[in-house]
Amino acid sequence: MAAAAAAVCSPCLPVRAADDVWTIDPLHSAARFTVRHLMITDVTGEFKGLSGTVVYDGRSLERASVDAGIDASTINTRIKRRDDHLKSESVFDVRQFPTISFKSSRVIPGPNGSFRIVGMLTMHGVAKEVTLDAQPLAPFKVDSSRHLHTLTSASAELNRKDFGISVDGAIDRGGALVGDTVKVDLTISLVRPQASGARSTESPPVMTE
Repeated sequence: MAAAAAAVCSPCLPVRAADDVWTIDPLHSAARFTVRHLMITDVTGEFKGLSGTVVYDGRSLERASVDAGIDASTINTRIKRRDDHLKSESVFDVRQFPTISFKSSRVIPGPNGSFRIVGMLTMHGVAKEVTLDAQPLAPFKVDSSRHLHTLTSASAELNRKDFGISVDGAIDRGGALVGDTVKVDLTISLVRPQASGARSTESPPVMTE
C-alpha cells in the first residue's frame, strides 16, 4: 500500500528488509462508515481499533502488501443502544467474530499518485475480494524520535448482505430500515524507524511500477 516512493524518495528508503515494514498507527488511523437510514438520512460511525502492517521495498509494487485488522468491538455510532445491538449476535457478533481483517493480493497504480489495493476482506466470518481506492501518500515527515511518518486515505463501497450482516428491525429508538450499501472511508497513518543516514523529503511520493 505504501507503494509510492521509488522515484522521489529512494534516498530515504534504503533497500533493507527492516526498512520495508511500516506499522499502521492505531492512534491516528480510523475506519469510518456511512449507511442510509430510513431511506432519508445517513447514519455514520467508526471503528477505532485499526492496526496492521504495510510492506513496501521502495522499488516494486509487485512486492507491496497490506495486512490489517480492525477490532470489531470498537464500533461507535454515538448511540450506545444502537452500538450494543450492532455488537450483538444479531449483527456483527463481535464475540464470535472479534476481528475484521484485510489482506491484499495486489496494488495497482493509478493517475496522479493514486492507487488501488485489491485484497480479501474477512468480516462476520465471510471473506470477499474488495478494492480500496487510495489517495497519494502524504509527504514523509520525521519526528523527534527519528521515526518516518506518512498518511493516506482510502475508500470502498460494500454490500453488508455479502458478509451475512442483517440489521433489519429496530436498531434504534425509532426502528430503523437500513440500506444495503455501506460506504467505508479509511484514514491510514503509517510509521517506521528511519534508516541510519537516511534523508527525509518534503516532496510528495510518486507512484511508480
